Amino acid sequence: MTTIIQTKNLSKSYGKTQVLKNIDLKIEQGEFTAIMGPSGSGKTTLMNTLSTIDSFNGGEVWIEGKSLLDMKKKHLREFRQKRMGFIFQDYNLLDTLTVKENILLPLSLQKTPITEMEERLVKIVEALNIEGILHQYPAEISGGQKQRTAAARAIITNPAIVFADEPTGALDSRSATQLLEQMQLLNSLFKTTVMMITHDPYAASYCQRVIFLRDGKIVNEMFKGDQTEKEFFDRILNVQSVLGGERR
Repeated sequence: MTTIIQTKNLSKSYGKTQVLKNIDLKIEQGEFTAIMGPSGSGKTTLMNTLSTIDSFNGGEVWIEGKSLLDMKKKHLREFRQKRMGFIFQDYNLLDTLTVKENILLPLSLQKTPITEMEERLVKIVEALNIEGILHQYPAEISGGQKQRTAAARAIITNPAIVFADEPTGALDSRSATQLLEQMQLLNSLFKTTVMMITHDPYAASYCQRVIFLRDGKIVNEMFKGDQTEKEFFDRILNVQSVLGGERR
């Protein structure tokens, strides 16, 4: 398998507070991974560091074999735009654009040919079951549909990895389940690598792997293997009860 992200002794401090402590991590192509841990454990800092949104103080990070230490700010920005996708809890859709225009926006900025844009769009909206809302505006669709629109926008550029920050946090249970099932489908169909930050063991149970952080360190990890979501959910709950953390 191809390693998409690798860290060695990754450390991050804000002033005298060390948030990440010598983290060694590998994310392989096609993995659907959850990062869990109590508030203050370093989950968001880890995601921001790996996605080049934030810098780090120690160690090294490689993405697709490229060391972030060797890349200047301009190259990091271009790399983030072309090789990474993002799904946020608050959707981050533009209200003045239709669903279709929101999804195609990253390709428009990259000046992708219209025919290629349309070809990519068809495959993704079918997988996410949002063909019927393409000409509606964000204010006219549900929260679940907004999040699926955000997911489509995140993967339409064929990124090396999609970072999802609490993507089910603002959704009801039905919409959350639909989104998780469709993220599984995207992961399966397009081999999209996904790293998801979540407090929710139910959301994490849809992943192939769960990494637990506490006090800026990786303290446990679990692989789903052939288990069902319910079986994996129970295992995640057991670990979470020991490590501490919020539950939904």
